[in-house]
Amino acid sequence: MANTYHDELLRKLEAADHLPSLAVIVAPLMSYLQQPIDSLQISEVARLISQDESLAAQCLQLANSPLFGRWQTVESIRGAVVSLGLRRMREIVTSCCLLNLTPKDCPVDPTLFWEHGLGVALASRHFARAIGYTDPDKAYLAGLLHDFGVVMSFWIAPKECAEAFFRAKSGHMPLLEAEQEVLGLTHTQIGNVLAEKWHMPPDLVQVVAWHHQVDSATDHRCLVALVSLTDLLCRMSGIGYGYPENRQVDFREEPAFALLLSECPDLQILDWERFTFEMEGYLEEVRRLVALVYRRS
Repeated sequence: MANTYHDELLRKLEAADHLPSLAVIVAPLMSYLQQPIDSLQISEVARLISQDESLAAQCLQLANSPLFGRWQTVESIRGAVVSLGLRRMREIVTSCCLLNLTPKDCPVDPTLFWEHGLGVALASRHFARAIGYTDPDKAYLAGLLHDFGVVMSFWIAPKECAEAFFRAKSGHMPLLEAEQEVLGLTHTQIGNVLAEKWHMPPDLVQVVAWHHQVDSATDHRCLVALVSLTDLLCRMSGIGYGYPENRQVDFREEPAFALLLSECPDLQILDWERFTFEMEGYLEEVRRLVALVYRRS
């Protein structure tokens, strides 16, 4: 059965023109935001966000969170753009728009996947700063998009992907393992094909493809390892796909940890026990925030 699904999925991926692309979903807003920062107009960014009531409300939720560096309440989109800056608003808008990548008749609640993505994004940026990674904002984007292959797989084979999800949930097992059993193909493979097809930046392609197999990454290995470790940390801390995984993890024994040790010297002097303890408090705020953003009535 898995081989049949595998071959069918590959054929559909090769003819993926019917799938929504990230650029189309977030256009024209993201198209505008991709311009150089110094050419953007605050009033135009605020106008584009305000055109979508749901998007505007979600953006305000994120803008008012201390996780985005804001400690005083902002009550308008314009105020959020002014106080947080255009670079941070670009992150926020991308985070909120991604729900639109999900098929309307998805048999699994899609917010489970985007909650996890946002959680990994926030935690990746926090972790990146702690270990001296050079681009925390890129770590945020990589964390946000690392599992987009999960959602895209529901466009291609919704019934089989739902079967894999419920098998993983009932067995409290990693989703990747259930996908391999049911589909013969995983969300990392699906994401890799689409990321390359959509001409995503090479560093994001590597993260999408190899965050579960960091040793196979051929480039941007530090970013892949960072997101891999943060993904695991979130899943073990209840920011996964809505169910607990039955496994014991020693993060310092993970291949991603060893890779980061070799490429991010600050990790060698990081008090890991203290950091993971502090991270629990940070992740609690992440859990609260993603619930506000994605579970609004």
